[in-house]
Amino acid sequence: MHEPGFTIGGLTAGYLRPYIVAEIGVNHEGDLDRAKRMIEAVAQAGGHAAKFQTYKAELLATRDNSPAYWDRSEEPADSQFELFRRWDSFDDADYCHLAEHCRDCGIDFLSTPFDLGAVDLLAPLGPALKVASADLTNIPLLRKVARQQKPVLLSVGASRPDEIAVAVQELRAHGAPRCALLHCVLNYPTPPQRAQLGQIPRLARLFGDDCAMGYSDHVKLGADGAMPALELAAVLGALVLEKHFTDDKTASGNDHYHAMNATDLARFVARLSQLRELYGDGGSRELAAESLAIANARRRIVAAAGLAAGQALREEDLVALRSNLGIEIQHWDRVVGRRLRHAVAAGVPLDWADLL
Repeated sequence: MHEPGFTIGGLTAGYLRPYIVAEIGVNHEGDLDRAKRMIEAVAQAGGHAAKFQTYKAELLATRDNSPAYWDRSEEPADSQFELFRRWDSFDDADYCHLAEHCRDCGIDFLSTPFDLGAVDLLAPLGPALKVASADLTNIPLLRKVARQQKPVLLSVGASRPDEIAVAVQELRAHGAPRCALLHCVLNYPTPPQRAQLGQIPRLARLFGDDCAMGYSDHVKLGADGAMPALELAAVLGALVLEKHFTDDKTASGNDHYHAMNATDLARFVARLSQLRELYGDGGSRELAAESLAIANARRRIVAAAGLAAGQALREEDLVALRSNLGIEIQHWDRVVGRRLRHAVAAGVPLDWADLL
């Protein structure tokens, strides 16, 4: 559970202090001003990074043979090319502008590159690069990303451990200094019963020597905006958390229908603060706050009846009662068999000075 810290930009994530990525993706729907407002909302809510997706449809999917793999009752597009073509209007200057706006707002800019040219564009703009689950086996892209010598966030949805191992090996071999593996389920949305958060500790056992753990969430929020999947992921040791972000959860299509908004994000950041407070620092237990309980609530060794001077103490002569005076019960074996220096009345706690 307690993984080493993972540094992105100026933040070193730690246990219950994850690096929080608000995945705007293309929920801006091609509106640059809207994207900027969403960046501002992420910053105000306490997110660490606003993330986008950088692609051109013709470099990502075929026109005629790229069927949808999402819930088409939520997103009616029948093909990947159709959907991607709808929202690929941003150009290089737009992404540079968004990165600058993130800096102005005090958060990191991230975007997922979906082609080799996008890697060249994005590498100078943010502190890390993200690789989508569907590109975990994309050897040319992995190598290009790794050569930028930046931390890599690698989603591992729909993949086997051997495929993950190859991807990690490629990233390390070609220059990536650090890698976080983000458990992910490629169901849009992901039903809670398929979230499989237990994969986070499993991934840690398999790859924890080389990689930090994270989670990319596609589970719908509760009616009250609760995000239990993200919360459990943090408790399980995820150092990077990614969740789709929107300014309108009622909007149709895209990733609006399983995304958090600024209110949800701010509530989650506050919840993490509560969990950290409850958890403590994980170091040696501090007992000062319990000193009164130690002094008054622990049992002491008390005379069960009147005891005579010189009497050898038997177990039946003694009783364990709570008191702020006398010998603590943990010393029972050191007291039984000893002789009394003087008489002790019934109900009186014994002191070391009472014993010969």
